Amino acid sequence: MIVCHCTQISDHDIKAAIDWMRAADPETIITPGKIYHALGKRADCGGCMPLFLDTMRGCDNLAVPPMLRGLKANRTGESHEGRRKGHRVSQRSAAV
Repeated sequence: MIVCHCTQISDHDIKAAIDWMRAADPETIITPGKIYHALGKRADCGGCMPLFLDTMRGCDNLAVPPMLRGLKANRTGESHEGRRKGHRVSQRSAAV
């Protein structure tokens, strides 16, 4: 079945790309962009993305690599991505 009409990508192409990427690197995170790149194509209009993602989810090899399972984001305390505390505009300055 054709998933992306703009670039002529089929569900078989997507599954083959995922299998190839998983065989090449079992710990890789597979994304739609990586699949397009592996197929030598680029996303065009994006209208296929819901079907593209559904096709990806249907693949057995898409699972998160075992070493990355169970990782959780740091939810303790507030994180400001390493920036110092005064990186934001103060509320007093913004109100004036």
